[in-house]
Amino acid sequence: MNITPTEIIGYLAAFGTTISFLPQAVKTIQTKNTSGISLPMYALFTFGTLLWLTYGVMSGSLPVAIANAVTLIFASVILVYKVRYK
Repeated sequence: MNITPTEIIGYLAAFGTTISFLPQAVKTIQTKNTSGISLPMYALFTFGTLLWLTYGVMSGSLPVAIANAVTLIFASVILVYKVRYK
């Protein structure tokens, strides 16, 4: 497998932006406190992440697909908690 410098940047960017959601997801799960989270913003963000995942899959961009698949999981968890624990 030959990874180009551009792909390395893509994977690093994907890792950085994706992992940034982990602390919020963990805190939300632990505390069930979603008062500081905007429901419309998170709903739109989750939908946008789903579209980015679709784009990554359709375009064959593995960094985009992987990052958005993981981000979609984190964002969905936070969104579900936001709706459930209003």
